[in-house]
Amino acid sequence: MVRIYNISPKKSLNIFSFLNVTVILILINVIMFLVLSFFPQEFILKNIAISLENISNLRLWTFITSMFMHGGLFHLFANMFSLLFIGSLVEKLLGKKRYLWFYLISGLFAGLLYILVELFFPSGLPAVGASGALFGLVGLLVLLTPNLPVYVMFIPIPIKMKYAGPGMLVLLWLISLAGNIPIGNTAHFGGLIVGVAYGLYLKNKYKKKTKYIRQHFS
Repeated sequence: MVRIYNISPKKSLNIFSFLNVTVILILINVIMFLVLSFFPQEFILKNIAISLENISNLRLWTFITSMFMHGGLFHLFANMFSLLFIGSLVEKLLGKKRYLWFYLISGLFAGLLYILVELFFPSGLPAVGASGALFGLVGLLVLLTPNLPVYVMFIPIPIKMKYAGPGMLVLLWLISLAGNIPIGNTAHFGGLIVGVAYGLYLKNKYKKKTKYIRQHFS
C-alpha cells in the first residue's frame, strides 16, 4: 500500500493526535441540529443563522454558529455524508490542526462573501449549513487531487475532481434557479475560492509533496 503524503510536518504525539476532527465536526453538527430543533424558529433566525440583519445588529457570532446548523434533515444528511468522505481525505492530507483551521476559515469566508453580496443584492434570506466550508475542501482537492474520481449527487459514474468541483457549484446554481430554491450559492463560491487559493499556496510551498499527492490519486 502506498502511504499518503501528509502536508504537515511531523510532530510529537499529543491528545489531539488521537482525535478524528471530521467525526467531531459531524457530531457537533448533528448535536446542534437536534438541540435547536426544540427552539423556536425565531430564536434560530436571530441567534444562529447568518443574515445581513444579524450582522448589522452585531450578532457576529452567527458567522460561526451558522456553519453548524442546517435547515432540515436532508440538508444535514447531505452535508454530513459529503463531509465524512471529503473531510476524511483532506484531514489525512493536511493533518488535524491545519485541517480544522482551514475548514473554519473556509466557512467564515463563505459567510463573509454571502453578506457582501447581500449588501448589494439583498434577498433578506438567512443562511445556515456547512456547505461553504465543504466547498473549501472541494476547492483544495481540485488543486491537490485533480484526477481523483468522485461521485456527484445522483450521477452513477465517477467524475474527476477537477471537473466535479466546479460542476457541483454550477449544478446547484442551476437547481436553485430552476426550482426557485434558496441555496447559498454565493457562500459555496466563497468556500471554493478559499480552497483553490490555499491549494495554490500549498502547491507553491510544498512542490514535491503536492506532486506526490497528485500522482498518487491519478
